[in-house]
Amino acid sequence: MPRLSVLSEVQRQMLQFFPCMEADGTPWSPLSKPLNQTTAAIVTTAGLHLRDDKPFNRDHPGGESTYRVIPSDSDAADIVQSHFSIGFDRTAIYRDINITFPMDRVRELAERGVIGSVAPNHYSFMGALRDCTVVAEQTGPEVAQRLKAEGVDLVLLTPT
Repeated sequence: MPRLSVLSEVQRQMLQFFPCMEADGTPWSPLSKPLNQTTAAIVTTAGLHLRDDKPFNRDHPGGESTYRVIPSDSDAADIVQSHFSIGFDRTAIYRDINITFPMDRVRELAERGVIGSVAPNHYSFMGALRDCTVVAEQTGPEVAQRLKAEGVDLVLLTPT
């Protein structure tokens, strides 16, 4: 396990004082139907959006807490990333969006009958937020309501 003592003073301070939300309970619901009858969607924190959408705001203090809708029939070439965190290597994502946003794999699961169908939309948030309050209290529940209204039974959460 890495020790804070091997980090620079700046890194140590950042990690020691980084705000971390704690959830009450476990955000989990068991499936209420067989997997091959479920409708699946992807929710990601990779800061993805359609090429024509407004990019995530790099200048928003603490990070932007909005989300983007990505229709499930979108072409991979039409999806771009405006995530601005310097904390990860984007090379693999640029080569294959499925690394972080496995839309083609979810479609294949539906085609093979492993899952029942793909939801009409997937959703993308900006990760690496300093303050997750708006996502926890507003935009997250809004996306949850949208997923529910779209008949989604199963959500694949993918990080940045």
